[in-house]
Amino acid sequence: MSTEKSIDYLTIKGFKSIQSLDRLRLNSLNVFIGANGVGKSNFVDYFRMLGKMVEGGLQHWTTQQGGADRILSYGIKETERVQSFIEFGLNGYLFELESTVEGNFSFVKEKLYFEGPLYGEKWISLGSGHKEAKLKHRYESSSKGSEADYCYSSIASWKVFHFHDTSDTAGVKRWGSVQDNDYLFSDASNLAAYLYHLSSEHPQVLKQIRRTIQLAIPVFDDFVFKPRELETQEQQINLQWRQKNSDYVLWPSQLSDGSIRFICLVAALLQPDPPSTLVIDEPELGLHPYAITLLGALLRSAAERMQVIVSTQSVALLNEFNIEDLIVVDREDSGTVVKRLDEDNFASWLEDYTIGELWQKNILGGRPS
Repeated sequence: MSTEKSIDYLTIKGFKSIQSLDRLRLNSLNVFIGANGVGKSNFVDYFRMLGKMVEGGLQHWTTQQGGADRILSYGIKETERVQSFIEFGLNGYLFELESTVEGNFSFVKEKLYFEGPLYGEKWISLGSGHKEAKLKHRYESSSKGSEADYCYSSIASWKVFHFHDTSDTAGVKRWGSVQDNDYLFSDASNLAAYLYHLSSEHPQVLKQIRRTIQLAIPVFDDFVFKPRELETQEQQINLQWRQKNSDYVLWPSQLSDGSIRFICLVAALLQPDPPSTLVIDEPELGLHPYAITLLGALLRSAAERMQVIVSTQSVALLNEFNIEDLIVVDREDSGTVVKRLDEDNFASWLEDYTIGELWQKNILGGRPS
């Protein structure tokens, strides 16, 4: 039985514009909508921080962000701590961070939570005053099925994907090691190696990926896997392909930016061993309207195998979801606020309008920009 669990409830306080969020319920499919600047991307940043933090990279991530003052809501003078409690299955993970004189963070609290039918509530403290999370160390020294095993295995399996960079220097367009193929990287920089791995280990999945890509990119025929061997005997591979009715091998630079992003999205959403929770920020960027329709179907299907958290500003993409999938993000004086919607409250509206049209009319809130 897998120890990886998706998120049931999320509490965040003091993180960027998210000044106070109490027990937001997350379902299998969660679509964050809102105007520019309301804080949608800060939810994605929170998961980026969490992923770095449990692997021992909190200080480095904080430095990249410009220091603790850039992360605490309204800065250090207004907010003393970042606090969070994540509930998943019978377990939970709680942490509180406060700024240091060096402009970084230290842990005020780090705790594991378990609630079982036999023993009730149980809290396990991992200490205080430390600079990097102790969860992974506790996991490595604990037995299978322990609270640390459940907590670390779950959080480590939550993945943030971001495919916006399609410049000439983007990793997805460059040569990479054939050996980097265990899982798809967050920026898909190992996409060629990952697809090459699927060609031998999961050929039916690769076939499904190829057919889905062909629906959105009619000229696309297939990938071409031609690893090259360096003098060091390391094998490298890049994203080569061919178009229909031609044997001429094309390079990733001969794909449009939108096409590359769509290929990355398809690979992430159809991966055979998916993370328990997958997070994507504005996946519709640069996609053709028909590709956005396909993306909506992919996201709905993916939510049957994993928990999906996505932020979007696309009216076309919203039309692919139900009202109850949406989480509306607004900005008030106190910061970012969110609310879930009840479809019953919009039944009469939905008789005449699509969900995207209701958002455009600001009936749903989260006024589009």
